[in-house]
Amino acid sequence: MLLKERTESEELLILRYLHRRMELSKNEKRHYFNLEKGFEGEKKFDSLLDDLQEERYIINDLLLEVHNSYFQIDTLIISQSTIYLIDIKNYEGDFYLNSDKLYSVISDNEYKNPIDQLRRCTTLLRQLLQTIDQPFPIESYLIFINPEFTLYQAQVDSPIIFPTQITRFLKELNHPRSRLNEKHKKLAETLLSLHHNKNPFLTLPKFQFEQLQKGIYCSYCHSFLISLYHRHLECKNCGQKEKLESAILRQTHEYILLFPDKKLTTHNIYDWCKADINKRTIRRVLAKYFTRHRKTNGVYYK
Repeated sequence: MLLKERTESEELLILRYLHRRMELSKNEKRHYFNLEKGFEGEKKFDSLLDDLQEERYIINDLLLEVHNSYFQIDTLIISQSTIYLIDIKNYEGDFYLNSDKLYSVISDNEYKNPIDQLRRCTTLLRQLLQTIDQPFPIESYLIFINPEFTLYQAQVDSPIIFPTQITRFLKELNHPRSRLNEKHKKLAETLLSLHHNKNPFLTLPKFQFEQLQKGIYCSYCHSFLISLYHRHLECKNCGQKEKLESAILRQTHEYILLFPDKKLTTHNIYDWCKADINKRTIRRVLAKYFTRHRKTNGVYYK
């Protein structure tokens, strides 16, 4: 039973939007691409869990805190007798471990050791379970989902599941019978209630409204070469069509995420879309999907 869907993090969405509208620095761009690749790998693993047959709770993307320490869990599976903590990596290429550090064979760049991260996460989860008086046994695994990944010099007894081992791992996970009761339900509900929606340590590129490229871009290829035909838009680059209302709503949600402190007004969305769209059309879309408010200085939506 899936209790929490996996969605793009706020950080990933903001970087995705900024990447389309401004030039990110080299490090910002690398970080953004890593987030995209990581999310892709997590979604791939999610699809593999569809074949689980016994009763289990599955919770994705938990951000928890214990003793002022935050930790994130990619996938948490609650079964009858065990909690499975799973960290998913979508690394590609050849890597090796040396003195408990992870390196790329080609570039020799050092990466954060995911095994250390997994150990830390496991320790903090165990502490959290103790504080809520739910001391379930925990099994932790680091899953490398990309078939083009190779790791040299890994310990035989390490908690790593390599791409060629994933099918067997899922069969073993599916093998023991699992029946859930109120105790498991209470645990799942408690963990969900403790989830933090916002990462307090999130750092993003600095940007201003004026410096970002304005306009509606294609929902498929992200080109700004868009033509307006009455009630729909058509991309000159790939031919993708989109209803005008859908495009305005998509751009509005992007505006809200990027500029949470700015008021949502017809004029602001008109400037953001920067297209030959009648303001009445934008006002109609905002009134349909948001709540209208009026102050002495004008109308805005929430």
